[in-house]
Amino acid sequence: MSKVRRGGYVFLAWIGDHSPRHVHVYRNGLLVLKWDLENQKIMAGSPSRRVLDLIRQLDAEGRL
Repeated sequence: MSKVRRGGYVFLAWIGDHSPRHVHVYRNGLLVLKWDLENQKIMAGSPSRRVLDLIRQLDAEGRL
């Protein structure tokens, strides 16, 4: 499991989780977004531009 805190959000990605490869994003303990990293689309929730920028940064760093 990858757990990263950045910008007031917690990003969780599990190794071996179901396809497609995705990340769960939480704020204040509540799920705000489930994002498909393979196809760059929403699985659940509603993304803000800030959250999407943070996901792109973390993915480029290899943290997700």
